Amino acid sequence: MSDAEPFTFNGGRVEPGDTHSFRYTITETYLGDPVRMPVTIINGGEPGPTAFLSAAGHGDELNGVEVVREVAHEWDHDDLCGTLVCLPVLNVPGFIAQQRYLPIYDRDLNRSFPGDPESTSSKRMADSIFRNFIEPCDLGIDFHTSTRGRTNMLHVRAEMTNEATARVANAFASNVIIDSEGPDGTLRREATDAGVPTITVEMGEAHRFQREFIDRALAGTKSVLAEFGVKPAATVAWSGWRTVVAGADEKTWIRADAGGLVEMHATRGDVVEAGERIATIANPFKTDATTVEAPFAGLLVGILENPLVYPGNPLCHLVQLDERTRRVIEQTRE
Repeated sequence: MSDAEPFTFNGGRVEPGDTHSFRYTITETYLGDPVRMPVTIINGGEPGPTAFLSAAGHGDELNGVEVVREVAHEWDHDDLCGTLVCLPVLNVPGFIAQQRYLPIYDRDLNRSFPGDPESTSSKRMADSIFRNFIEPCDLGIDFHTSTRGRTNMLHVRAEMTNEATARVANAFASNVIIDSEGPDGTLRREATDAGVPTITVEMGEAHRFQREFIDRALAGTKSVLAEFGVKPAATVAWSGWRTVVAGADEKTWIRADAGGLVEMHATRGDVVEAGERIATIANPFKTDATTVEAPFAGLLVGILENPLVYPGNPLCHLVQLDERTRRVIEQTRE
């Protein structure tokens, strides 16, 4: 006889061996109509951890939406031990408007967790999501992309000094892990602080389904679920090479010192040398140009996609690499 337990939330219950897909009311419109978030809960027939997968905390970040949908509706879950809580669209108002923030006063849902049932609209939404679908879990993966006009290589952000969170991050098997606890109000920080070790997966750009990232994130998700015994038939992956970026001096956003049109000379995922030309910023007549160089040898985790900048706009995100990691990367790309 199975010792698996039901998954319960305000207004519902999913028994072991059952799958429920439904829309959960998280707020109301100006007309008083419900705003409902799609949720799929798959409760395995055997006991095990409860894991959440979430996406579109920023409403225009779409790659993770497809990752969560495919896990929920295309994977075979006959071997599932534990429960999967699949939340493909957290920020429903932003998703409908196809914008990053909540249209309600332009607030960032991913700075509103764990929420407050008696506070602002965004914190009330965050409270409903967090209390019902995040706090009951044992671990989580929150999927994001870069903001519009920029693109990221796939990487994980996690608090690596937290042993449980580091276990999730390592199991995802990305090449790059950026070690930080995350800003106040972010889902991964507040969930981790609440005892639910959570990582952020960054990949690609907004307003897109990018199959290369979706497939890679699906593989990383399966690896995490294998590590924690949720998918015992799966295997834990190894990325081949990995760098953990821990200190502020090991990463930097390189910003424009001049306004103009940008020509990038390197792309996402490239290894660059100290002093190497990364970009050139020129005026419309190409009579005045500013060269942008790498301040140290490293890996371009994110780059500009929109070629127009004001002074101070970010051009690329550079993380430092040690010599051994650089050699391994070069060997794998030969």
